[in-house]
Amino acid sequence: MNKIIIAVISYVLLTACTGNEQIKKQNQSLKTMTTDSTKQYGYNVNFLKKYIDVIELKKGNSAVAIVPGWQGRVMTSTSEGPGGFSFGWINNNLISSGEALPHINPYGGEERLWLGPEGGQFSIFFKKGDEFIYEKWQTPAFLDTIPFKITELSDSSVTFFHSAETENYSGTPFDLEIDRKITLLNENQIMKETGIDMTGINFVAYRSDNKLTNSGSAEWRKETGLLSVWMLGMFIPSPAVMVVIPVREGNERDLGVAVNDNYFGKIAADRLKISGGNIYFRADGKSRGKIGINPKRAREIMGSYDFYNNILTLLLCKLPENKTEYVNSAWKIQDDPFSGDALNSYNDGPLEDGSQMGPFYELETSSPAADLKPGESITHSQITIHFTGNKDRLNQAAIKSLGVSLDEIEGVFK
Repeated sequence: MNKIIIAVISYVLLTACTGNEQIKKQNQSLKTMTTDSTKQYGYNVNFLKKYIDVIELKKGNSAVAIVPGWQGRVMTSTSEGPGGFSFGWINNNLISSGEALPHINPYGGEERLWLGPEGGQFSIFFKKGDEFIYEKWQTPAFLDTIPFKITELSDSSVTFFHSAETENYSGTPFDLEIDRKITLLNENQIMKETGIDMTGINFVAYRSDNKLTNSGSAEWRKETGLLSVWMLGMFIPSPAVMVVIPVREGNERDLGVAVNDNYFGKIAADRLKISGGNIYFRADGKSRGKIGINPKRAREIMGSYDFYNNILTLLLCKLPENKTEYVNSAWKIQDDPFSGDALNSYNDGPLEDGSQMGPFYELETSSPAADLKPGESITHSQITIHFTGNKDRLNQAAIKSLGVSLDEIEGVFK
């Protein structure tokens, strides 16, 4: 009798333990499948609206959130409605603090407008004679905290305007005007731009047209410094994000280096690789580094794939032909201040003291240096697209746009 009781108790305990393990596995599975609410579009838009005015452009499940108070910045977007993934990195801690920081207020956002150059003898981020050190670096207020004026607004687009005065490191004054328009794109427009079959794919896409005008009475000349339109996008990293940048192949004598990784020191071989006509760069937010593609190598498209969250991001930028002079933003007096890059990608990571702003990663584009006479303008346009949905369909989209499959991207460092 005692043996029977012991056997029954043992069976019950074993069954209970097995059941607990199954429940635990189920809960873990559900946890993995459930999107963190702080990474949902609806959560982030509601958060932003507590602190600043937000404009939303919407069509179906596609939506873009824009803040006029931060230079018409696209803060985030989604391809799957309020509960969908929020693509832009947002600095919640800074925004909720209400603080104003001394050198820059990095609110985040997946597309913001800056002007270059950042460093060098023609920098607009350093005053004349100052050392090129962080303590002297200052983001111009009109690129940081001053709102842009809304001039037009519809269901699918919004246009902003701002006029400003600034001076570069060499003492050259600039009177300028900025017109910025953001347009939500539909399925047909995306197919026309990319040739991608949109069947079975969720998407959000928008174009920004950014016009810089010389509104002063003096010509902008190379000898005294030029400006450029500089677009920066901050996105959510994961343990498995890979940036892919197709480049023109050829020898360095004619086209320059395939990739410039000297911004913050050389990048390790397990994070940066050249394979065929593509540059591959890890964007996991765990190691600080930046790469650049010069205008002779740039092929007007770059992208990333997040294997963890199944997100394909594309950035399209038509660069003007026969324009090879781009401003150089290196923090030093430069031998060639017009040898800058046209495309960039940045991966955030801890600083030497262990602190970190993000994590996030960036995709960036720049216009050529703008040698403008009074009244003349330069317009720099780009298209940002996020795809989610069926992985096989995303694989076909990657092959069509970037020239490589998702398996090829995933296996590049194996």
